[in-house]
Amino acid sequence: MSTEMTIKQYLDQKVELIEAELLESIPGIWNIPETLRESMMYSLMAGGKRLRPILMLAAVEALNGSTESAIPVACAVEMIHTYSLIHDDLPAMDDDDYRRGKLTNHKVYGEAMAILSGDALLTHAFYSVVQAYRIYEVPAERVLDIVEDLSRLAGAPGMVGGQAADMQGEQGLTRLEELEYIHTHKTSDLIVFSLKAGGHLAGANPKQLQALEKFGYNIGLAFQIQDDILDLIGDEKKLGKPVKSDEKQQKVTYPYFVGIEASQAKMNELVEQGKQAIINAGFPYSARLLELADFIVQRDR
Repeated sequence: MSTEMTIKQYLDQKVELIEAELLESIPGIWNIPETLRESMMYSLMAGGKRLRPILMLAAVEALNGSTESAIPVACAVEMIHTYSLIHDDLPAMDDDDYRRGKLTNHKVYGEAMAILSGDALLTHAFYSVVQAYRIYEVPAERVLDIVEDLSRLAGAPGMVGGQAADMQGEQGLTRLEELEYIHTHKTSDLIVFSLKAGGHLAGANPKQLQALEKFGYNIGLAFQIQDDILDLIGDEKKLGKPVKSDEKQQKVTYPYFVGIEASQAKMNELVEQGKQAIINAGFPYSARLLELADFIVQRDR
């Protein structure tokens, strides 16, 4: 019998590693208002798939790089993701009461503290990225590339731009291209960042970085299409939030435009194209990246 870890064992191992690091990611000696610290940690440690940092570590491993030196950047991407969820859940945005089976941040700490904890996680992410240089001596040029990518892909031309387009487009989308713009920027951009950051950390060449970018955009869009499908036919207990929430809010989704079967076909096509980009780019150890792509379309939560 093979001693190779299954994808589930791999995911469980990485989640355990990432969560242990996240617990220590905000220095205890910093003089922070206690409620702010609690609010930040409440959402940061609320669980979830930790998919983005895992993809980053898998990209590092695909190039035989040091996963230890990647940890501060892996924590940073989870901070960015968490801040975006805190803000997304606010009454002015999606107005959600539950996230990952727990009350949303503003329901526990109030709207003002939720906004501030999101702001704090966003800014702390950049501090965390720099620790890859300070603690692990990752070359400064690579860290600069990572900071530049994070500023762009998490900012106005990236994730925040996708969120803004989502807010403006609610109930008003008439073309699939408009929805794909939202999904690409709101979801794919942070996945692209994660993969490219792993590439930068491990010294990827330009062809490999380009492949990671294509892979990220493809699996990111596939991930969001699967989210749209699960919102219609998923198991509420596994998802940790009510199903059909998009339908209740009259939000236009991928299945709304093309139906569930065509959405599933598009998702599979995207994943295969993304995997082919990785296969063609000459990664020494790409198996985990390819398995993670399959996991995205097969997941049920």
